Formats: sequence, C-alpha cells, structure tokens
Amino acid sequence: MDNYTKVEPASPHAFPMAKEGLPFAGIAAFATAVFALLGMAFLALTGLAATFFICYFFRDPDRVVPDRDGAVVSPADGKVIKVESVQKGRFCNDGCLKISIFMSIFNVHVNRVPFNGEIVRLAYFPGKFFSANLDKASSDNEHNAVFLKTDEGREICFVQIAGLVARRIICHIQEGQKVKRGQRFGLICFGSRLDVYLPTDTDISVRVGDRVKAGTTVLGELT
Repeated sequence: MDNYTKVEPASPHAFPMAKEGLPFAGIAAFATAVFALLGMAFLALTGLAATFFICYFFRDPDRVVPDRDGAVVSPADGKVIKVESVQKGRFCNDGCLKISIFMSIFNVHVNRVPFNGEIVRLAYFPGKFFSANLDKASSDNEHNAVFLKTDEGREICFVQIAGLVARRIICHIQEGQKVKRGQRFGLICFGSRLDVYLPTDTDISVRVGDRVKAGTTVLGELT
C-alpha cells in the first residue's frame, strides 16, 4: 500500500481557490451587487450563479501525493482518453508512451508536476482551438510543453493544451527549476487537455476511460 504525503502547505482557507480566478469572481460578484441594488432580480440571480460557478471552477483543493520512488502521478484531473505508443517527435527524442487526459469544465483545472526533477526546457506553441478531445488538438492547438529530467536522467514531457473554450494557458515554473511530484505548476482556463510523454519501459497503471486526479492518481511507474 502506498504512503501519501503533502508536498505543499495546506491551504488556510475553507474553500481553496486558485488566485487566477479571483479577478473573475470579483467582477461577477460586483456585477451581482450592482444588479441587486438596481432591483434587477433576474440579472442579480444570474450574476450570483456565475459567481458561484467561477469559484467552483477555480477551486484548488489540497492533495496528498503517493510517496513511492518510481510513481508518475497525473498532472490533471479528468478522463484518460488515450494511451498509446508514439514515434520520435517534438516531445520525445526516441519512441515514448503518451497518455492524454481530457478536462471538462467541471474538473479541477490546477495542474501538478507528475514527477520529481529539474525543468530543462519550456516550449510554447501558438495554435488553434479545436475541441481538446480530438486527436489533432495535440499538434494543432495552442499548447505549452514542459520538459523534465529526473534525478536518474530519465526524460518526461507534459503538455498543457488549450481547448475549444480555453484560451489561456498559465505556467508558473521556469527552466532550471527543481520541482517535486504533485507540486502545483499552472492551470488552463475553462476546459482543456494534458498530454504526458513517458519512457517506453514505463509500467502504465491506467487505461482509456479511467478518471484521474492531479497529484494523487498514479499513471505508471518508471522502471
């Protein structure tokens, strides 16, 4: 049985929320108050519903991370839509295994680092905004690739991909930074996708259709 630990301090708030959502929630709450003062009940109720949804969307719950040497954790909440072998390309120098995770607007959208190591390269690609569950989203959509090298010299790449609704990718980590498995590193606003590229000898633990949670669900184990 795995042991679990927290890699970051617990939030002091009863309802943890990503700071990126505060401006959206503030605007919605202000508009709600204005409509209420003007006696516009329907618009006030609509604004209140929007405020609650924004707070829900940008929720950022604390997570416990499996404390197992080779465990690769999911970088995102959502549904596994693809597990496949891929050839050499932009995200891996040799053949690798690719796991794609689709995030609906109802999933937590805070992204977490899948493994301990050092960020060796960041690569942003402007692109289109096809639905994130389509195969062509991996190559054609706007995306941000994070290349990580483990302490053992293994290479992992995880890619934030904008979706049909999402138009904003946020990444807080920098090249040369040391990171820990389960550490928060960014988010994608309003529905999106994460692709993870792992060495071919990784022992994969998930399959298409599985529901995963960022920082907690083990995608596989480096051997």
